[in-house]
Amino acid sequence: MKCSSCCYLIENHRWLMLYRGIKPQDVNAGKWIGVGGKLEAGETMRECALREIKEETGLCAEDLRFCGTIWFFYEGAETEKIWLYTGTKFSGTLKDCDEGMLAWIPEEELFSLPLWEGDRIFLKKLMEPDMGIFSLELHYDRNGTLQSWKEREAEQE
Repeated sequence: MKCSSCCYLIENHRWLMLYRGIKPQDVNAGKWIGVGGKLEAGETMRECALREIKEETGLCAEDLRFCGTIWFFYEGAETEKIWLYTGTKFSGTLKDCDEGMLAWIPEEELFSLPLWEGDRIFLKKLMEPDMGIFSLELHYDRNGTLQSWKEREAEQE
C-alpha cells in the first residue's frame, strides 16, 4: 500500500490548487489536486505533509489541521491511503512548482475545475463548518471513473 499526504492551503476563501500537466505518465494529468506526496522513510505523515508543502509551493505551513484519511482503490493498481490536511496560516513566498501549475482558486469556483470525482466528495466535506475527522473509501476503475464510495470509521492521525 502506498501512503501519501494531500494538503489544501486556504486563504480568504481561496484554495491553493495544483494543476497537474508536466510529468509524463501522470495519473493526475489534466486534474486539479491539492499538494502533497509520498511518505519517506523515517517521517511521520505530518512531517511528510509539511515537507511536501515546502517543496511544491515554497510556503511553510504553520497550522496544519488533520482532517482524515482517504483510501483510493484503483482497479489493477496498488491501494493508496492518503492523510488529508488543511492549513490557513503559512509564511514564505509562493514559487513555481515542478509538478504543475499552482493557483489560488476562489472557493465558489472549485467545483467548476476538472477534479477527480472522489475529490469533489471530500472537498465538500472539508467545506463543512463543523467538519470533524472523517475517512472515505473511493473505488475507481481502470479508466479513472469513480465506481463507488463509502464512509469508513474515522481514524486518528
